Amino acid sequence: MRQIPVDTSAAMVMVAQPPAVKIKDRRTGEIATDAETGAQMMTVDVLFAAYGEAEVLSVSVPAPGISGELVMGTPVALTGLVARPWENEFNGQKRHGISFRAVAVTSLVADASKPKAA
Repeated sequence: MRQIPVDTSAAMVMVAQPPAVKIKDRRTGEIATDAETGAQMMTVDVLFAAYGEAEVLSVSVPAPGISGELVMGTPVALTGLVARPWENEFNGQKRHGISFRAVAVTSLVADASKPKAA
């Protein structure tokens, strides 16, 4: 499957919806896993703003790649973000789009709740 690297260097990215378990099959409730590592997959909705435009993207990421407290509005870094075009047919209807996947989603907020060393 073709993967297109996404440059995030000029973008402001923040959490729009906190991480949630990615469901592979809604009818059975089967949870999606990473084909290479077997890790549970998560979905994080992020606000991606660059060049005067903003869009909410749903980004899939393996659970071990999520670090920091990711609540709504948290600025984040997306490591290894790629876009993948997809197309399928269901009941005679063709659908297509772009899915996004990252190796990691990391909070850019320093953890202020930790006590500082004296």
